Amino acid sequence: MDVLEAIHERRSVGRVKADPVPKEMIETLLEAAVRAPNHYRTEPWRFIVLTGDGRKRLSAVMEEIAKEGMENPEAEENRRIWEAAGKKAYRAPVIIIAIVEPSDHPKAIAEEESAAVHAAIQNMLLAAAGLGLGAMWRTGSPAYHPITRQRFGLSEKARIAGFIYVGFPETLPPLSNRAPAAAKTTWYEE
Repeated sequence: MDVLEAIHERRSVGRVKADPVPKEMIETLLEAAVRAPNHYRTEPWRFIVLTGDGRKRLSAVMEEIAKEGMENPEAEENRRIWEAAGKKAYRAPVIIIAIVEPSDHPKAIAEEESAAVHAAIQNMLLAAAGLGLGAMWRTGSPAYHPITRQRFGLSEKARIAGFIYVGFPETLPPLSNRAPAAAKTTWYEE
């Protein structure tokens, strides 16, 4: 699949098979990620890969966050809520946590550091499409919660840019309609 085809055919795939993804394929996604553009060559990305039982850590975090504020987390209705939250960590055989670790470079700008990691995520998503994998970029409250930061040992200045769920597609959703670029573009030619 060429790059333009990958861009046009890529879609978020939320339903993937439980089949393991070969480590070599995951490494290919990560190598694609680190080819993203980044100002001053700061390479502000870090990645945590969760597979197999490694997903238990994220599951426990999601459960703990869901329990927050519950008067009685062990009540049957509440238990169902936090158990469902924990099961989200098992929606795919691979979860890659993409982290923005801003550089100390004197000219680095935080917004540009985040943009570089977002570009790295897009590279992963395109590489996944090219390899026949399904992938979905997710965030939600666990991405921004202090418990997640602490459990995964993130520095004070680090931020999670997303959880990238990866696996072999169960089915491919239809392509979404997008407004043509012309509808979102202004040209100044003189």
